[in-house]
Parts: sequence; structure tokens; C-alpha cells
Amino acid sequence: MKQMFWLNDDAWAAIEPQLPKNLPGARRVDDRRVISGILHVLKTGCRWKDCPAEYGPPTTIYNRFNRWSRRQLWTRILDALVAKGVLALSASIDSTYIKAHRSAHGGKGGPKAQAIGPSRGGQTTKIHAVTDLLGRPAVLRLTAGNVADITMAKPLLDAAGPVRCLIADKGYDANALRKHLKSEGAQAVIPGRSNRKATISYDETRYKGRWRIEAAFCRLKDFRRIATRYDKLARNFLSAVALATLIAFWV
Repeated sequence: MKQMFWLNDDAWAAIEPQLPKNLPGARRVDDRRVISGILHVLKTGCRWKDCPAEYGPPTTIYNRFNRWSRRQLWTRILDALVAKGVLALSASIDSTYIKAHRSAHGGKGGPKAQAIGPSRGGQTTKIHAVTDLLGRPAVLRLTAGNVADITMAKPLLDAAGPVRCLIADKGYDANALRKHLKSEGAQAVIPGRSNRKATISYDETRYKGRWRIEAAFCRLKDFRRIATRYDKLARNFLSAVALATLIAFWV
């Protein structure tokens, strides 16, 4: 028997008000049915053309996903559902590598434009995230796999807004970041690198909470099309990550 995914009433009630309304054209396949089909593809990792007929024509499923991705719909819905100030108390920042399948290569604009680059694991994409106190991703960004974590810290924090406490691993140990957090009145819970001459003190009790962002990445990778990148376009892959985040954490 097929394992089917269907949006429940609570999830649909949260998403439906954010969708485009009164669109012209022929009678459309129901949005709830289409989104359920998109999530089925993301969850199982199947090809778009193998999406079960119960969700509607596979071309409709993919075309609507592609069109909504082009409009940045899913990242905008995520921004809308993440409450303002949700990160104010405590936030964690980190990234995870995603292996790029051979089908992900060749997107228009060149490999760098599509957030794919060489790393120890081969050709990869990095998902950068900021999570709240409960470990729910609230800010998402993509880069090539060879981009250093620290270079994305400022853009992520600018998007997240002011925080009182930032938890991060040694990859974010940089004087510039510590100075920025201090100027914002935020506490840096970041251990120092082993090559520092002076020992860095930090709140070790709070640092133990960093496991939540690692757990968040593991939960996102339960979606097989997140665990492996098949999408050529970075915008489509980011949309997939945002939609998976919505379903796994926010609705």
C-alpha cells in the first residue's frame, strides 16, 4: 500500500491564508492537494514524475512548486509564521553539509550561482540556520559547501534581529563576531579555538543546549530531498528546505 502524505487541518489553516488568491486561468487543482503532493516528493525523495496520481498531474505538482519557488513563496510564509522576537532570548547558529546529486549540476548561471561547491564530502551545498530556544529554524540561507561558517554569521544575525545570547561552535570563534555581539548587548556562548593564546571563557551550561540545532538538521534530513540535493536551482532547494521546516516545526 502506498504511503501517502496529506496536510492536516491545522497545517492547512496556517498555510492557506498566505497563498496567492484569485489567480486567472483555467480551473486549478486544489492547492491543498498540490502541496500535499509536493511534500510527498520531498519526504520520499521520488522523482516529480513519479508523484502518485492521487495528488494530481505530476507536471502540475512540479510547475506549481517551481512557480512558487520563483516567487519566494515558501521563505515568505516561513517569515510570516515565525513570530517576531522569537529569537530574542536565546539563539543558536550552525550549518550542515548536503551532498549534491549529479542531477543537481548544470543549473543556469554556473555552479557558484547555484550554491554548490567542493568540500571534503565532494560537491556539496551548505544550509545555514539560526534556531530559537526550542531548536526551531527561523532563518535559513544557502551557500556552496566550501564557504566558511563565520562569513555567514553577520547576514544570518541581521536577518534574525537582536538576541540576548548566541550559542555556536568553534567555527564561529572570531574577534569580529564577539565584538559585534558585545556591541549589541548579547552574550557569546562560543568556545575558543585551540590555537588561541588566551583562554576564552563561556557559559558551558548554556552551551550544552547546542544539541537542539543539530537535532533540527537531523529532523530536516528525514525529508529525503533535503538530505540529498537533487534540485539544479538554489532557489528551488531553499524553497524545499523552507517548506520542510514549516511542516516539521512551525505548523
